[in-house]
Amino acid sequence: MFPYNYSRRASRAVGVADETIGGDAPILIQSMTNTPTLDTEASARQAKAIADAGGRLVRLTTQGVREAANLKAIREAMSVLGCRVPLSADVHFNPKAAFEAAATADKVRINPGNFVDAARTFRKLEFTDDEYAAEIERIRRSLVPFLELCREHGTAVRLGVNHGSLSDRIMSRYGDTPAGMVESVMEYLRIAREVDFNDIVISIKASNTVVMVETVRLLARELEKEGMSYPLHLGVTEAGDAEDGRIKSAVGIGALLHEGLGDTIRVSLSEPPENEIPVALLLRDHVSARAAAPHVAAPENVLPGESRSYADSSLPHKEFRIDSPLELGRLAADIDRYVAEGGRQPVLMTIRYDCGSLDELRVRAGADFGALLLSGYGDDIQVEAPAFDEETLRRLADDIMQAARRRFYKTEFIACPSCGRTLFDLQATLREVKEAVSKLGIKGLKIGVMGCIVNGPGEMADADYGYVGAGPGRVSIYRGKQLVTKNIPAEEALPALLDLIKSEKINK
Repeated sequence: MFPYNYSRRASRAVGVADETIGGDAPILIQSMTNTPTLDTEASARQAKAIADAGGRLVRLTTQGVREAANLKAIREAMSVLGCRVPLSADVHFNPKAAFEAAATADKVRINPGNFVDAARTFRKLEFTDDEYAAEIERIRRSLVPFLELCREHGTAVRLGVNHGSLSDRIMSRYGDTPAGMVESVMEYLRIAREVDFNDIVISIKASNTVVMVETVRLLARELEKEGMSYPLHLGVTEAGDAEDGRIKSAVGIGALLHEGLGDTIRVSLSEPPENEIPVALLLRDHVSARAAAPHVAAPENVLPGESRSYADSSLPHKEFRIDSPLELGRLAADIDRYVAEGGRQPVLMTIRYDCGSLDELRVRAGADFGALLLSGYGDDIQVEAPAFDEETLRRLADDIMQAARRRFYKTEFIACPSCGRTLFDLQATLREVKEAVSKLGIKGLKIGVMGCIVNGPGEMADADYGYVGAGPGRVSIYRGKQLVTKNIPAEEALPALLDLIKSEKINK
């Protein structure tokens, strides 16, 4: 048994220009442009569209020094448009770009997986303890000057770990695991604490909601253990588009918000970035509006995706229902009591919603059932909403169960939200790939559609096959992390992907 009282996890307040992340500030909503960062006017217009929709921070890819330097021009163009929101530079593989961005951006995101460590090759490396300590010293020599430059300019730092971009060094010692993801960021935090640099926000993401939730929970425990307190940015990477992207984001982010974790969020959709903001606002407001109601807290002995019911599947379901999401904590307590008293019937959880928008229902139900399912509650779910027909509600329940990794009934698409690094029209490509692959009707198949190689092969560790931008008009096809067909013309890529899937999943 564990407590159900909701409270926001205390974190240090970090100032980012005129905004505050953490502390007592409201959860800040952000997004990322998908325009080329050297296109000043297009980037400024898109930043304004994000701000007009309610976003309070805009991130732009800065793959090189020129892109980082151009943030100053973008800020000036935004000012002409009457827009003033903080700008965050997104850096991968290029420390020089990070140093430039420290003087031009309000916040700089660096990835511990590739800020100092070489680009991953998925090789197993062997280190003695002394050799590993020398690697940490190498990180210190590069990181401390960067932090000092950020201190000089009043620039905040985001340490952003992605499941798909852990270094070979971390994976060799910790494996491709939540523990490895947490250690990747803790190495940097310990160095930052040594030099008393504290203007840091942490993100630690995955496309798999189970991995994402388990990792953030583990990070929160590790921060507490080491006496650290930093704001957390939440997001499900490569969530996809349409209902799948909304539901998967709601399940993962919502589960953590229900536990009081999270100071800033991004809902990553393979759509125009301004479309992300209303979803994130709805998700934030749905959870935070119930601060006085009992909520579900993270269990200590049940991993996300596991069931605590110990049910006998041969028995009929026992239903536990509530007529208001405000009763979510009571529902969890009732199930706990049932299991503690020896109940063995599979648990069906039913929640009723009174809303007329399907998108709103997806977000609300995804967040609530995500909190339950990813804390081990229930064996099946049922969504009640008088405004919608039975088929729509059953499909929604199936989508939530799949997003929580509890039951698979269709092909899953892992797709990045697009950014200035994207090498093809990701939104159109995703639609084409989804339409073609879905016709194969392979239940539980996972397909990754990635705009570039930054997270591509790594995030596709959870995918069976991948379609990754390799250059303008060029695509590479993967089986998991294994490159199968390299750098082929885009018009040949989808047929090549379909032929590979058919040969291995249908015609074998």
